[in-house]
Amino acid sequence: MTILDRYISKEFGKLFLLICASFIFLYLIVDFFGRVRMFLSNDASLYQIASYFFFTIPMIASLTIPVAVLLASLMTFGSLSRHGEITAMKANGISLYRASLTPIIISVVISILAFLISEFITPYANRKAEYIRYVKVQKREAPGALKQNEIWYRGKKGIYNFKIFDQKTNTLKGITIHYLNQGFELTMRADAERAVWKKGKWVFYNVLVARSPGGKSPSLEWLKEGIIGLPEKPSDFNIFQEDAEKMGFFELKKYIGKLQSEGYDATRYLADMHGKIAFAFVSIILVLIGISFSLKSERSGGVMHSIGAGIIIGFSYWIVYAFAINIGRSGTVPPLLSAWLADIIFGCAAVTMFFRIKT
Repeated sequence: MTILDRYISKEFGKLFLLICASFIFLYLIVDFFGRVRMFLSNDASLYQIASYFFFTIPMIASLTIPVAVLLASLMTFGSLSRHGEITAMKANGISLYRASLTPIIISVVISILAFLISEFITPYANRKAEYIRYVKVQKREAPGALKQNEIWYRGKKGIYNFKIFDQKTNTLKGITIHYLNQGFELTMRADAERAVWKKGKWVFYNVLVARSPGGKSPSLEWLKEGIIGLPEKPSDFNIFQEDAEKMGFFELKKYIGKLQSEGYDATRYLADMHGKIAFAFVSIILVLIGISFSLKSERSGGVMHSIGAGIIIGFSYWIVYAFAINIGRSGTVPPLLSAWLADIIFGCAAVTMFFRIKT
């Protein structure tokens, strides 16, 4: 590594860490004031509050890293331009492509680390944060468990088992309910394709009901649609919601395979799965944009100019990425294409801008 490489990597790394830490701190402050009422109303201890926010840091970092890489590249090369160091490089025959190699390599390493964090640390940390929030702070019981993507729940009427809880549509899918009396004896069993929360009640579809009151032989009843007593509300099942954004790539891939093998539509999860790789490696694209943008004209702008440009570019990418993922979830476009659409668009722009740099 040359002296120039060490100098650029030091400046880039220092700015990247500073920006990352600043964004994480600001996010935590905003999130704290958004949740302070919830903590106070439940008499949460300082340890519980600190633990909750500590476990949210990996997810915040994963979202912050691409923007931090973009801003660090803008500010590093913007500073080199303003202080005449870019001109000095050219005068000494150093290509700007060569000078850009160090931050590009660093961005590749950062992208790999970002993927590893989102794969191995973020899912665990998210579950710990949710457990602290629901069980420790809000004093809810932990009535069930998620085992191999099958949820077992100890409810008011008995024991429930279901495959999926879709929070957006308030739908339980692949549900089996074992109704128990006070003596813990089975009085009724209901197996349904799905149950949907409508007008304050659970409406079951394609359900087989087996009743065995008093230990008698069970009587069977098939209902295409019917209301069966289930006292829990959708909010009681929120703790079991499989949020794709909080799962790792391989965990999500396994979950999708489970859903597809049982005949469920996993399109929305496929878009999120492919998006995890696309989002992790967008830092490489953004560093090219940052370098190209800051070198388009020497001695132009200042720190605030770089920050403003970075925020606009980062926000633009996020809008395109979110829109593409949503249309992929709906099945309008193939999930793989929707996940990589933003990277393709911004990648083409990045390569075009980068190779137009006057070296």
